[in-house]
Amino acid sequence: MENTRSYNGRTLLLEIVGIIVALLFLVPFYFVIVNSMKNFAEIVANTANLPSSFYLDNYTKVWKIMNYPKAFTNSLLITVFANIGLVIISSMAAYRLVRSPSKFNNLLFAAFVAAMVIPFQSIMIPLVKVADKAGLMDSIPGLVICYFGFGVSLNLFLYHGFIKSIPREIEESATVDGSSPYGVFWRIIFPLLKPMTVTIILLNTLWIWNDYLLPSLVLTSPGHRTIPLSTFSFFGQYTKQWDLALAGLVLGVIPVVLFFLALQRHIIEGITAGSVKG
Repeated sequence: MENTRSYNGRTLLLEIVGIIVALLFLVPFYFVIVNSMKNFAEIVANTANLPSSFYLDNYTKVWKIMNYPKAFTNSLLITVFANIGLVIISSMAAYRLVRSPSKFNNLLFAAFVAAMVIPFQSIMIPLVKVADKAGLMDSIPGLVICYFGFGVSLNLFLYHGFIKSIPREIEESATVDGSSPYGVFWRIIFPLLKPMTVTIILLNTLWIWNDYLLPSLVLTSPGHRTIPLSTFSFFGQYTKQWDLALAGLVLGVIPVVLFFLALQRHIIEGITAGSVKG
């Protein structure tokens, strides 16, 4: 007989608390979107109210000042190629470390895990010096390579735990059928990593797309600016153009929101698959 749970006062209370928490998280979005459609004087006079009239010239100005198509293209190229490289490198490395256990591999995995706790601020000066010597400064491919170094530890750690839950018998049967080690990985193992791959791509995209510090250190030319770097140009030492900056923030957030909505079904499938895997 199928169990049914009655709708009681406790469930209602939890739903109300959940709605309140969700609204609290949406408050910053409200302020950003509403104030992006006001002029500077109206923002200063009354921040919380809806605009008296929707002032959309902010978006037109920001589009030109930021050179938004160029900044968007730079951010997109960096995010896409960094994700591709991180997924390939991390998944193959994790597979090797899991399926070929040894003292050296265990030590190597421990080193990757330890690297996750090192704050970026403590190594950013040596990074700039190394990147300069390697010819990676002021280069989009150079920035992508830097992201490889900083992102592979967490990605490898996530893949490592997921691969351990995959039965080894699946690979043995493919090997018996004559498949090479690379064939086993790409044809058998990698498709099974889809739930974790979607999660990793989402985490990397949110990190790389919104990152300001690393691009500000590596990229110096105006033509290489990403969306966060272009948005920061509205904040000077003595003036802060809130009307334009907020419009720039909205334009920068929209692609990430659309990306999340596009992957929402796969994210839910990944969570479900991970919860029942055993």
